Amino acid sequence: MAELSNDKLQVVIADKGAELQSIIRKDLDIEYLWSGDPAFWAKKSPVLFPVVGGLKGNKYEYDGHSYTLGRHGFAREQVFEIVEHSPEHLTFRLTDNEETRKVYPFRFIFDIRYFISGEQLKVTYEIKNTGKDALFFSVGAHPAFRLPLVAGTTYEDYYLHFNKPENADRWILSPEGQIADAPVPYLDETQQLPLNKSLFYNDALVFKQLQSSAVSILSEATPHGLEINIEGFPYLGIWAAKDADFVCIEPWCGIADHVSATGKLEEKEGIIRLPAGDSFERHWTATFF
Repeated sequence: MAELSNDKLQVVIADKGAELQSIIRKDLDIEYLWSGDPAFWAKKSPVLFPVVGGLKGNKYEYDGHSYTLGRHGFAREQVFEIVEHSPEHLTFRLTDNEETRKVYPFRFIFDIRYFISGEQLKVTYEIKNTGKDALFFSVGAHPAFRLPLVAGTTYEDYYLHFNKPENADRWILSPEGQIADAPVPYLDETQQLPLNKSLFYNDALVFKQLQSSAVSILSEATPHGLEINIEGFPYLGIWAAKDADFVCIEPWCGIADHVSATGKLEEKEGIIRLPAGDSFERHWTATFF
């Protein structure tokens, strides 16, 4: 485990998966991250790489070969190396290895940087293509935030607030985790989505190309909540395990296979093509109040 700390925040991150384990606002004595109760969902904030969501049949094709790769890829199960560490900054690194190349035949360096400033956490993903050919990948975040946040409030006291009015369709997931070919109407010129646990009984809420650059967890019953900036991420997932006391706000550069996907990696929706020698970078921030 590694820790970041300033006068406002204490953040703990595990080497395995470079996964957030705790986010505490010290001056408020509030833990914002889900506990990871295995009775519901043992993860807390897995990093999704080199795919987001599930592949059709857990398989893909590339360069004439077929590979098997599980939901959300392998990064969340790999042990990252710490390459930079100061009281307010941490960089974790994953480099391709014999194990990853069995399921993903690409050379890469994947750096995840955590930085705290005041009450804000910034998370940066940087992927470098160290191979001789193009690198095809997706990347995304999956942080789970504890609800209710404070005593005397309930899950249903909270809602999601989009910083712009949204008129957005929801992309339904099949029982196998694939995206339906046609969406259904969902958000109708609104900035609010009231939270209740039944929202997620049929898996995640998946959106494409929202207008908003930020999503907040707010409540009329308490001044405490958080805001996530999702600018630069074309897809957003919102999810919770059935009847669990958390909600995930998931900015994605990538998406699960569609039910009609060809299985060819180069044709996958949301896949990023990174030329040899190039780098890709995205970041999201979370502000806790």
